[in-house]
Amino acid sequence: MSDASPEPANVPASLSHVQGEGESARAVMVDVSAKEPGRRVAVAGASVVFPPGVLAQVLAGQGPKGPVLEVARVAGIQAAKRTAELIPMCHPLGLDHVELDLEPSGEDVLTIRCTAVTTARTGVEMEALTGASLAALTVYDMTKALEKGIRIEGVRLLEKSGGRSGLWRAPEPA
Repeated sequence: MSDASPEPANVPASLSHVQGEGESARAVMVDVSAKEPGRRVAVAGASVVFPPGVLAQVLAGQGPKGPVLEVARVAGIQAAKRTAELIPMCHPLGLDHVELDLEPSGEDVLTIRCTAVTTARTGVEMEALTGASLAALTVYDMTKALEKGIRIEGVRLLEKSGGRSGLWRAPEPA
């Protein structure tokens, strides 16, 4: 019996940001210069899960550090714009639009959605993920004085369109 498990059909045979194998492997930035620029859109999400009653305080404007949702919205937009400075192999992209939505989902969960749009040769998924992640971290930072048991969960790509692969949507969680 072999220890190797079959590779899923949708996983590429090699990583695009790695050249070579073993000890001679090295990180590279993918060359996208031959691609045609096109409209690219990505939506990413995250959830901030609060202990009972804490989200109600936040929504009532009782956060200890100011208007939590608006500061988190600005932080997410800023983060999306600076993704290439934070993630080494990301291409710097001129973003045409970034939008952050922060909405309660039930009594104790704040749902964050970051939409990033660009016209470029490469996708904008990392910008959307960075925006959603930083917005969630900002919510945590601004509310941790109320309760230490706050959790950030489910940071993931929800949807992307544009480029060779076209439209992709994440399956609904179980």
